[in-house]
Amino acid sequence: MLDLNGKSILITGGTGSLGKHLTKNILTKFPNVKRLVIFSRDEQKQFEMAQEYPTSKYPAIRYFIGDVRDFERLKKAFKDIEYVIHAAAMKHVPIAEYNPMECVKTNVLGAENVINAALESEVKNVVALSTDKAAAPINLYGATKLCSDKLFVAANNVKGKRDIKFSVVRYGNVMGSNGSVIPFFIKKKKEGVLPITDPNMTRFNISLQGGVDMVLHAMETAWGGEIFVPKIPSYKITDVAEAIAPEAKQEIVGIRPGEKLHEEMITSSDSFTTYDLGKYYAILPQVPNFNLKDYIHQFKGKLVTQGFQYNSGENKEWVGVNELRDLIKEHVDSSFSI
Repeated sequence: MLDLNGKSILITGGTGSLGKHLTKNILTKFPNVKRLVIFSRDEQKQFEMAQEYPTSKYPAIRYFIGDVRDFERLKKAFKDIEYVIHAAAMKHVPIAEYNPMECVKTNVLGAENVINAALESEVKNVVALSTDKAAAPINLYGATKLCSDKLFVAANNVKGKRDIKFSVVRYGNVMGSNGSVIPFFIKKKKEGVLPITDPNMTRFNISLQGGVDMVLHAMETAWGGEIFVPKIPSYKITDVAEAIAPEAKQEIVGIRPGEKLHEEMITSSDSFTTYDLGKYYAILPQVPNFNLKDYIHQFKGKLVTQGFQYNSGENKEWVGVNELRDLIKEHVDSSFSI
């Protein structure tokens, strides 16, 4: 059972949607956490977060300005840290397409810096956040996150005798996170027109709490090198529009550059090393640095069938209009009504 009481934890990108929810969960579930470092480059977001979680009330929390591009700053931040959750990223697809090297510097070189800083410190456990866009990527953001995933998986091969493990969690769109479609549609609702990229578009859906639970699961159970994938439902983009503003006109605007009709989290090429662990799938390294038979026995893992793929368009589990409304009220906006 994961117990973070008495432990020191650092979250890169800690002022983002998931970072803030992780902070809330850690402070609630583990009130005796030794230190919780919020590492991010946006001083305004840190200032705002400090109003919500002041150090006077939460003495374990620390606000640390820094950029994952800055290796020396990361090394300082990682001093005496045991757990690292790497959530910092450039994630907006069109912005990444227009500023490709900036995306590479943060998502790829930043990942390398996190790995090297962890290897040069006393960090025991690193969990990196990925995205469904990293599976068979067609945009730069997805390509950089796939590269990042590969770096974290491969980091387990160069740790030597160090007591450290690196793992990855990959999931779909987080309901209500910054820049996601649901808050965007809620804001556009008053205009009476919602822009729909394609009426056939589907996406995976996970709540912020679901994302947090996955990270904590990886921290507790990872052996090193896994890419954890949750079993989560899909929704149709038109159902989201109907759930938020049934009276609004749905205006088809076309798929944006670098956007998929359906999102993937496990490709058919991944199927050869993907195991069904019950609540989650785990894509294992092609050459794991642990005993595969022991791993399968420990987690009752079952190898998926060859050619298996997991995408939002062919998913077996869906959320419809009414359920979406309930989820929006629960996870995004408690005052939401149609």
